[in-house]
Amino acid sequence: MSLWFDTLNLFYICGYKMLSSSNKVLSFLESKHTITEELCLCISCFNRKMVLRACGFIIFRRLVGRIPPPGNIEYLLLQTSYGEHHWTPPKGHVDPGEDDLTTALRETKEEAGLGAEHLKVIKGFVQELHYEVRGKPKEVLYWLAELKDPGTAVTLSDEHQDYRWAQLEEACTLARYKDLQDTLRAAHRHLEACQDKQ
Repeated sequence: MSLWFDTLNLFYICGYKMLSSSNKVLSFLESKHTITEELCLCISCFNRKMVLRACGFIIFRRLVGRIPPPGNIEYLLLQTSYGEHHWTPPKGHVDPGEDDLTTALRETKEEAGLGAEHLKVIKGFVQELHYEVRGKPKEVLYWLAELKDPGTAVTLSDEHQDYRWAQLEEACTLARYKDLQDTLRAAHRHLEACQDKQ
């Protein structure tokens, strides 16, 4: 029992550094025949908590009187005011005690000035991305939402310096990263499938 608690304390003291070495801890304990099911579960939960988690929306608008669907669809991308000034949909980190969808709505309001009253969440679409940021694992959940009034103004926070409404191919070019490009294409296919059912 003391070994179980000592290992727990070690995990919390070492923080992120333990994430990369937790497998070594498991191997050591297994070699000493002291591993328990509870300890395995604890290590697994600890590793999951070390993953940075963010949530956001892929927001699109339909242009009235333009090209027939789906060519009348434009996606919203925001350009960061820091780092490489990359383009992404609005998203942000989950606050303690906050559920994922609430995070997505809050971050979209903070970063683009678009609240729940401006958006219609599209059923049946949620995409999860996994990648590393400065050596730390990160996962991002994206829902899909339509801007109810295509003329609604976007209001940027200090985190972003520009925004753009772009059709699929331009949006993918701006996005640069394949996982985000794949997510945008998946969203577009979902909208096409929804259109076909109408």
